[in-house]
Amino acid sequence: MSEEAAGEGRVRVVGTAHVSEESVREVEDTIEAERPDVVAVELDEGRYRQLKGGEPDDITPGDLLRGNTVFQFIAYWMLSYVQTRLGEKFDVTPGADMLSAVETAEEGDIDVALVDRDINETMRRFWSAMSSVEKLRMIGGLAFGLGDSRGVGLAAGVVLGLLLGPFVAIFGGTVGLDAVILSRVTGGAVLAVGVAAAVWLFGGSVLSAADRASVAVGGGIAVGAVAGVGLGLAAPIVDSLGPFTVRVVGSMALGVLGGVAVGGLLGQFAAAFGGTEPDDVEEFDMAELTDTDVVTAMMEEFRQFSPGGAAALIDERDAFIAHKLVALRQTGADVVAVVGAGHREGIERYLNNPTELPPMASLTGTSGRGIPWAKIVGTGISVVVIGFFALLALSSAGDGALLRLFGAWFLINGVFAAGLAKGAGARWLSSLAGGAVAWMTSINPFLAPGWFAGYVELQYTPVNVSDIGTLNQILADEERPIPELVSDMFGVPLFRLIVIVAATNIGSIIASALFVAYLLPLFALDLGGATGVTRLLFEGAQNGWEIVWGAVV
Repeated sequence: MSEEAAGEGRVRVVGTAHVSEESVREVEDTIEAERPDVVAVELDEGRYRQLKGGEPDDITPGDLLRGNTVFQFIAYWMLSYVQTRLGEKFDVTPGADMLSAVETAEEGDIDVALVDRDINETMRRFWSAMSSVEKLRMIGGLAFGLGDSRGVGLAAGVVLGLLLGPFVAIFGGTVGLDAVILSRVTGGAVLAVGVAAAVWLFGGSVLSAADRASVAVGGGIAVGAVAGVGLGLAAPIVDSLGPFTVRVVGSMALGVLGGVAVGGLLGQFAAAFGGTEPDDVEEFDMAELTDTDVVTAMMEEFRQFSPGGAAALIDERDAFIAHKLVALRQTGADVVAVVGAGHREGIERYLNNPTELPPMASLTGTSGRGIPWAKIVGTGISVVVIGFFALLALSSAGDGALLRLFGAWFLINGVFAAGLAKGAGARWLSSLAGGAVAWMTSINPFLAPGWFAGYVELQYTPVNVSDIGTLNQILADEERPIPELVSDMFGVPLFRLIVIVAATNIGSIIASALFVAYLLPLFALDLGGATGVTRLLFEGAQNGWEIVWGAVV
């Protein structure tokens, strides 16, 4: 079960399951039997304050601008949610073992030591230690594990369709998708969006949220297909849009239609053949959660999924806690350390061999953790885009063409970023702030428009860790209708902030992809196609060199 380590004092490590009533009793019995000088618990200041009923720290606007705060809260929420559900299953409040240790120590007038690393530091290191592939795997696993596979398939189909659209725009003519067909499809898309928007705006008084969404989407598609594509009733509207807009909207609509068809089929296939039994969790025996072999197997499974994440979440904290316990032992104190069962083995190994402990300085901070490929690629994209605009400006393309190009870049980024932010529930000022900087942040790997939208949002609505508990309570009600559940979640400031930040960033990403995939090729056609653009770029480079050479000479 536990071991004592030699030294000036001694340390006994008690490994617990954070949601086990048996662990609570073991903690109380061990402290009363040992009567140590110090009870060390796997808590930091913030979690200790929460456990004692205090207020958690707020997220400040400055915290958000550091970049990964929202992702850290999502990761923390994931871990908290799993622990909460296990606590509900076994009718124990998560953290009851630590609270019991603290209260038993206080009742016996025994000192309490908080020996865990700050949770914010741990989550920062956890997120930064995961590779991009691991993060995508985690998000994908959550999507297919917690969400309906049909819905996920349709969402993936929309993304696929946005990627297919440019090929329709550029190569559609070779397979019969000429201007006439694109005009009909554009008319259908315009009518579909118009009808769907009208139903959504004016149907709230007679339809529930779920029915209103279904009628809006179904009615829009039906009217668009029959009246727009089939009968061509939107021809006057289409004629007013111009050939450039028709080509973009029509090809995008066809691409999304094809992508949704493929995604829907894949989602249906996953639902039919890839399901898992949700009742498997019922087979858990609480006694197994503190059994060494079972805990080790669970830790190794997580380590296979994300070696870096496991190191930050488990190994580094083993070393951090062991550092604290060694320091207490060196004072001559007798210590009972109450930690999660997954940490017991690693901590005891370090207590028996303290010379193997890594330097304490290596267990904090997030710098120097691998090659920042995302930033390198992002910086390269920024250089390419800025260079593209600069060379065109130095060429004979003309200020008008350059202004149209930049205007399109600014407008499409602003509209998508601000629109999705507003759709996620942001205030108008927050939405406009995200949209106003989207053109710049979309080519800068060190900034994101969602940070700015969230920064403004936090000026009005405080957000703190306690919101995670509220979200867990909402998600625990499995009988609640999905629309009502989502509505209640949007009422929680943390969830709304996460969605606003994510929606703003996604809007900018979509806008940038659409610009590169749709607008840039069509602008290139106006400039003479690929040959013409290449000529202008070389011309701009030559003019730039002559300017630099002239200044030097």
